[in-house]
Amino acid sequence: MNLNATLLAQLVVFFILALFTMKFVWPPLMKALDERAAKIASGLAAADRGKADLAAAEKRVQTELAGARDEVQKRINDAEKRAAAIIEEAKKTAVEEGARIVAAAKADAEQQVTRAREELRGQVAALAVAGAEQILKREVNAAAHADLLSQLSTEL
Repeated sequence: MNLNATLLAQLVVFFILALFTMKFVWPPLMKALDERAAKIASGLAAADRGKADLAAAEKRVQTELAGARDEVQKRINDAEKRAAAIIEEAKKTAVEEGARIVAAAKADAEQQVTRAREELRGQVAALAVAGAEQILKREVNAAAHADLLSQLSTEL
């Protein structure tokens, strides 16, 4: 065989193999590589979307936590205000009750003072009558001198 014919035959076989590879083998390989690249790209995009969604969710969580803290603080403040109002109301009620008790005690004391005065008047009148009896050395008729005794007790 001739070296040129062998070289030419190998060249023809090589071109046929190259055409066959470019026509039938290369497109499925390129298609598989493109699909794999598309899957990788979509996976990376999904990962980026996941990261963005995670960041957005964290922001929402922080916003919700801040809102919840504000709501709790507001409720605590409202409870403190309500407690202060209840305390003030209790103080006011206690002051009113104390004033009522003091007024009742004053009225009771006034009544006792009035009763004591009346008793003292009666005792003074009796002593005055007894003194008058002693002075006059005779018995004074209480029925006959009732006007005089009542006038005397009102003056005392």
